[in-house]
Amino acid sequence: MQIPDNVQINEFELKMLIASKLFEDGRLSSGQAAEIVGISKRAFLEVLGKYQVSLFGYTIDDIKEDLKNA
Repeated sequence: MQIPDNVQINEFELKMLIASKLFEDGRLSSGQAAEIVGISKRAFLEVLGKYQVSLFGYTIDDIKEDLKNA
């Protein structure tokens, strides 16, 4: 994969972006995603928020909508 030189991204962040998206889409388990990144499952789950991925499959908007409908 060729990333343009002007894109400031390190290897860890690139792996996290890919793994977190695949996890969010349900294509990888958290363990598989963590393995791709090279960190523990727990560490992967803790970092997901930085990439705006919910552990629970809900977005903030989903939660607000649920609360409004309750």
